[in-house]
Amino acid sequence: MAKRIAELDRARDALGREAWAEAYQELRNLDASVLTPQDLEGLADSAWWLSKADESMAARRDAYDGYSAAGEERQAALAAFRFFLEYYFQANGAEAAGWLMRTQRHLSEEPECVEKGYLALGWACLALFRGEPAEAQQLAEKAASTGRRFRDPDLIALAIDAHGRSLIAQGTVAKGMSLLDEAMTSVVAGELSSLATGAIYCNVLAVCLELADLGRAGRWTEAATAWCESLPTEAPFLGLCRLNRALVATFRGAWAQAEAEAVRASGEVAFNPFAVGQALYSTGEIRRRLGNLAGAEEAFMQANAIGVEPQPGLALLRMAQGKTEAALAALRVALAAEPGATLRRTRLLGAMVEVALASGEVGEATSATDELESIAEHFGTPALEAAGAACRGALLLAEGDAQGAIERLRRACDLCQELKLPYEGAQARMLYGIAVRQAGAEEDARFELDAARKAFEHLGAEADARKATELLTRRGDLPRGLSEREVEVLRLVAAGKTNREVAEELVISDHTVARHLQNIFAKLDVSSRSAATAFAFEHGLV
Repeated sequence: MAKRIAELDRARDALGREAWAEAYQELRNLDASVLTPQDLEGLADSAWWLSKADESMAARRDAYDGYSAAGEERQAALAAFRFFLEYYFQANGAEAAGWLMRTQRHLSEEPECVEKGYLALGWACLALFRGEPAEAQQLAEKAASTGRRFRDPDLIALAIDAHGRSLIAQGTVAKGMSLLDEAMTSVVAGELSSLATGAIYCNVLAVCLELADLGRAGRWTEAATAWCESLPTEAPFLGLCRLNRALVATFRGAWAQAEAEAVRASGEVAFNPFAVGQALYSTGEIRRRLGNLAGAEEAFMQANAIGVEPQPGLALLRMAQGKTEAALAALRVALAAEPGATLRRTRLLGAMVEVALASGEVGEATSATDELESIAEHFGTPALEAAGAACRGALLLAEGDAQGAIERLRRACDLCQELKLPYEGAQARMLYGIAVRQAGAEEDARFELDAARKAFEHLGAEADARKATELLTRRGDLPRGLSEREVEVLRLVAAGKTNREVAEELVISDHTVARHLQNIFAKLDVSSRSAATAFAFEHGLV
């Protein structure tokens, strides 16, 4: 008996010191019959920090059952809340909601207590997950008030974090970010538990990356990396932190580093299928930009199998493979499943503009651009303004308005430079060069196109670099606002090829060829293939 007591004391002392590996070994060596629900909860916590997800869940379930059987409602509620967190961070809304309902049931007859503050926090998080930020804001404010009343620093900081994210989702970005910064002050001061610290790091970094706020993302990633050095080598947050580093490196153009980090992270976050899917999607995006289309497709398919939406990356991959109709159809489905003014929708809309223009669907590209600019105005962030300006510029270019395109694309270039987004900046600069050429300033155009080519080469974006090089080999602007793709179609039509033959040579669908011809006829103000052919010969396009 004395030996057992000594072993329990050692285990409990290790838990208090957050010596997770030591606590886990001590508790695992004890007979389960001597463990109280509190000890079982300690076993669950220590197993969780060692990424032993199945053991953690089993021990926590035993602890929950023990609290419930003993009528310890508040302790049972907290155990249920931890199950909610597990499923919430896996993006499993149904299971998360179920455990939150259990939390609520255990607290239904309890007086006002700190546990009810965590319950409000949970409902706030679910409201954000469901796209109801106004409701999330009210619940987060309630949770923060309860945290202050009971002087619980974890609850206060987590509630402030949720409040900030709810404001950002509603378009009040500056105030929302100030609240996230406030939550981070508690993190960097070491005032919070390790679990709350890791959760806030992940939440804040996710928002910074969504908004392409690389200044904040870089600072907090460095802080998170330093904090992770104090954790066990198996700790779940190490893989999540690595994934964030991969995303920051992707934005900054360090793609080799980003791919290595993303691939490694996918193995380190195996405890969380949703995080694995995110790591795989990030890997696919990097490979797509590097021109490794087979590797990108493999990563996107693996992410999709886990349940992580592979768009817009997979659609852009399909376009690179010449399957523009498949890309267009996939984006239509993804946009239908993502209603409202969300940050994720902006990425889908940006891709839709690119794919629709490549397919000759100018009307669809116009609708997507209009919506993207509306959302960008709603959120008011430089990154979204840059995306909207680039899409509007590309659309104006396709419509033959070179001067209008120049204005918007110059703005996109400037913003990307300020934000330190090298790939997006090079894309905008290449379009800007095309617009300048169409406006008649050939030497200026070649300067811009060469700068874009060098940027792509530095990044390792081989396909984009080849496109910039091809543009540099041509001299003179394209007449009547024709796009590069439209000239390719016109040349083949002038050579006597049918729509089917044009489609086969350009690896596009018959429908896309027909749309391009419709746009060509409109720009040339002709109504027949013979008249279009005559124009092509007159202007030296064949």
